Amino acid sequence: MSEMTEMNVEGGNSMRWLGMISGTSLDAVDAVVIEFTLRSDGVLEARVVGGRSTPYPPALRARLVTALPPGPCTAHELTQLDTLVGQHFAVVAAAVVDELGPVDAVSSHGQTTYHWVEDGHALGTMQIGQPAWIAERLGVPVVSDLRARDVAAQGHGAPLVPLLDVLALAGASGDHASAEVVAALNLGGISNLTRVEPALPAHEAGGDAGTGPSITAYDIGPANALVDAVVTDRGLTPEGYDVGGAIAASGTVDVELLETLLADPYYDLPAPKSTGKEYFHLDLVRAALGDRELADADLIATLTRLTAEVVGRELLRTGVTRVLASGGGCDNPVLMRALAEAAPGVQVTTTADLGIPTDLKEAFAFALMGWATWHGLPGNVPAATGASGPRLLGSITPGATPLHLPEPLTSLPHAFVVVT
Repeated sequence: MSEMTEMNVEGGNSMRWLGMISGTSLDAVDAVVIEFTLRSDGVLEARVVGGRSTPYPPALRARLVTALPPGPCTAHELTQLDTLVGQHFAVVAAAVVDELGPVDAVSSHGQTTYHWVEDGHALGTMQIGQPAWIAERLGVPVVSDLRARDVAAQGHGAPLVPLLDVLALAGASGDHASAEVVAALNLGGISNLTRVEPALPAHEAGGDAGTGPSITAYDIGPANALVDAVVTDRGLTPEGYDVGGAIAASGTVDVELLETLLADPYYDLPAPKSTGKEYFHLDLVRAALGDRELADADLIATLTRLTAEVVGRELLRTGVTRVLASGGGCDNPVLMRALAEAAPGVQVTTTADLGIPTDLKEAFAFALMGWATWHGLPGNVPAATGASGPRLLGSITPGATPLHLPEPLTSLPHAFVVVT
């Protein structure tokens, strides 16, 4: 935890936060209500009140797909999309509140449209979905634009989910052998990994105090991004993705294409690193295919196996012994079987074992980031993003009343538990 801040946690009152995000798969807006309570012993309790995933209206999703890389996007279109996405987030937020009751605040990631990376370093990032629409609809403060500050501090602005991963994995590691290397794996549009190597006791570290846990996190490569791009381009499903891995299950992996895709230089870049659909998109698949023709099912099977091979290789290379997966990829049995084959000896489970819904984990994480910002705490993990230090993330849009922030806490919680 020394990667984030010193420990000197003070108590805090309970707050109900609504966390919201639409990931790079563009399939839905994920929303979850979490009640956070900071205990006097420095443990942050989180109670999952409920949540939902609400698909974009088809016409809006189609406009987003067209505007995102490699497609062009004008200022006129981007302005309209910023408003339309913000309005959709507000509609989703209102529906969740109607179902689950009022919330104290919202943390909205919005929709990433572009992650600007040159020479292996992030120079900018943009998430749309104007938060004023949510604040106007609910009348509560909204924390948003959570990636930009990390980028300004020489970080990648990604991955940010390690704030949740590190706290949650600390508890998960405590129940197992101390030598275990546990990791959190997100299988959204992009796959990313948070790896926590256990602390060394003083007699092994050669010092009086021992060492804290070693934290590394980074974007591995595509998870569902390339599959989704092909499914959407060829109109293979009305949902825009391979539902339940059905298409991949009916196809055969093309070894030649797989080897070509595995040779992409991104996979060998050192961490910290980040990527997105501005890199892993349809044109990359077309370039790898060249003049070859491949049946739809065989192409989807190959791209699914690509994700499993790239992720499995990272798990083995970094010595991970147990991984807790989350994201839409967990609902694809073909991908999960292929991942188990690609990483023999690694125990593959899901974040559901920790009480964190696999399909709402990122929304959960952004609710936590909003809570941290509200209490004056950093939301990034520098070891994960490459930032020059811990940073308070995001901007706050006031609700219907003036802002009344609490006295800042002096440090992050040292552990995190999900309670029922």
